[in-house]
Amino acid sequence: MSRKQDLERMRELSVQELHDEMKEAKAELFNLKFQWAATRQLSNPARLGLLRKKVSRINTILREREISSALEGETAHA
Repeated sequence: MSRKQDLERMRELSVQELHDEMKEAKAELFNLKFQWAATRQLSNPARLGLLRKKVSRINTILREREISSALEGETAHA
């Protein structure tokens, strides 16, 4: 799946689903880091970078939603 398609798919997810995806990505990232620390070998070292970027994208989407809901709340009070 391309990065753009993955981003579009993530933007369609609910907040709970995003939190679940982040939890899974962080768990896998932890396991890979632990594997690297223990053996200094990874089957796919590029996966570390991909997972870090995925977590960052999810955080960005969550923050965008937080800001947009705050702005909508401000507009409703005005």
